[in-house]
Amino acid sequence: MTTHYFADWRNIPETLWRWANFSPEEIACRGGGNIRIDEAALDKLQKLREKLDVPLIVHSAYRSSDYNRRVGGAEHSMHLQGAAFDISMANHDPDAFEAAAQTVGFTGFGYYPRQNFMHIDTGRARQWGDPFPPRLSRFAEEPPRLRENLNESRTMKGGGAAGVATISAAGVEVVQQAVADTQSALQPLIPYLDTLRWLFIAAALIGIGITIYARWDDWRKGRR
Repeated sequence: MTTHYFADWRNIPETLWRWANFSPEEIACRGGGNIRIDEAALDKLQKLREKLDVPLIVHSAYRSSDYNRRVGGAEHSMHLQGAAFDISMANHDPDAFEAAAQTVGFTGFGYYPRQNFMHIDTGRARQWGDPFPPRLSRFAEEPPRLRENLNESRTMKGGGAAGVATISAAGVEVVQQAVADTQSALQPLIPYLDTLRWLFIAAALIGIGITIYARWDDWRKGRR
């Protein structure tokens, strides 16, 4: 069994890392960034990824002894050797995942349905934990991508502000014209009304800008 240890995952030579679907950072210890590479275990992990053709979300891989104690790991955990991986079941059917993991050579399985992950390792054959409850579908349901609630919609708010400001600007212009046609005593109000009209026009332009940005941002986020 070929293993390598690095005090920092950033020190791994590019020529050594050959597991295309995983990065050194996600395999390294979460507690300090150090890493122990078990080539045989990582080869199996890569084969499992290719067999399932679905991303594997790694919650935990290598652990230093200090970090393993901190998270309550077993005293002789396979994580200490870099030969164990805790994989999220958010995008996997646990039964299909376990069957595929056995096919590629994993032998140890721990079930954690409450935390929604499965432990797999290359140690002696054994199982522990509670079984996962049956699922109606293989994968977790994707939440519907609904548009924003109209009461909270930035698009509606921006468009509404633009509309109100435009109407207000038009109203001020009507009032301004009416004042111009009245007694000369009201003439001093005309410059102020003209300023107020331009303020409403500026508010309308800002509202239009907000609307355009909100629509673009929603499109960028795939919310349409």
